[in-house]
Amino acid sequence: MGSKIWLRATGLVWGEVARDAIAAGMALPLAGSKAAFLAAELIEGVAGNAARRLLSAADLKASAEPAVHTLLDRITSPLPAMAGIAFDRSRLMGIVNVTPDSFSDGGDFLEADRAAGHARQLVAEGAEIVDIGGESTRPGSLAVSLDEERRRVLPMLDRLKDLKAAISVDTRKAAMMGDAVAAGAHFVNDVSALTHDAASLEAVAKLGCPVILMHSRGDPRTMQDAPYYDDVLLEVYDYLEARIDAAVAAGIERARIVVDPGIGFGKSLDHNLALLSGLSLFHGLGVPVLLGASRKRIIGSITGKRDPKERVPGSIAVALAGAAQGVQVLRVHDVEATRQALDVWRAATVG
Repeated sequence: MGSKIWLRATGLVWGEVARDAIAAGMALPLAGSKAAFLAAELIEGVAGNAARRLLSAADLKASAEPAVHTLLDRITSPLPAMAGIAFDRSRLMGIVNVTPDSFSDGGDFLEADRAAGHARQLVAEGAEIVDIGGESTRPGSLAVSLDEERRRVLPMLDRLKDLKAAISVDTRKAAMMGDAVAAGAHFVNDVSALTHDAASLEAVAKLGCPVILMHSRGDPRTMQDAPYYDDVLLEVYDYLEARIDAAVAAGIERARIVVDPGIGFGKSLDHNLALLSGLSLFHGLGVPVLLGASRKRIIGSITGKRDPKERVPGSIAVALAGAAQGVQVLRVHDVEATRQALDVWRAATVG
């Protein structure tokens, strides 16, 4: 593979400061939000052997390199809404796992009425998207049959037809995707980025719904067995770029794609931290970015909290770190606590 260019927006400013900096030619807008970036890290080479240098907004605009301007156009252009959700700021996606074995809430919401009630509560707390999962893909998990996944998910969707929020279904199976959208789901969320089921690319293209493409490496049973990358940030970016290209080639509009770097899916602690610190790189893909780190092992590794339900403060910290890098969707278990933190952060930072 030949040399490539990546751009990572840095020096983000918000609100009036962002507007004034853009007007003065000192900053560039970030994806139609109230943020702007004063500079960007220009990365050139290949993963594992790339040079990095910092360029100001003026230097970026004056660059003679066409690839730089292609990336700048993707980073600065406003993003289209999906399923009525605008991506001009960080939106909250609440998690409801109708599974017995999810790492944090497995078994809590197996009964359809209780799960639907929890989904409504998350919306009341501020979730604009509710993500429903009928198969755990946590490290070490085993696959679930299509019939069992249907049995878990479809009764809940039937109870949420009047939900005042968008619904996402977390599944790797093309048939489940079709059933879920027919039952009222708006988004497909696939941890395999439409690679697990050979029929899924065509299925999503025909469904015409938005899709979330996540990076993962290996099967859930073995993905945490000594994962290795030459440069995890660039390799995850390149994988997601390739999956976007595959989706577009299959007939899925780029305007219907969201990406997720897949925190905890085939990554070590250091890999996850590198992704979190470099999240703004993914704006170069020109689609909304989702961050899902709520209650995950990375937080336990840092804080020493073994029980996922004791990782709420750390989860909020990760969400705020994502918001500070302009992430458009935050996938969380604890919607009320995260919304409060975001409200205060916005009041103090964005205005």
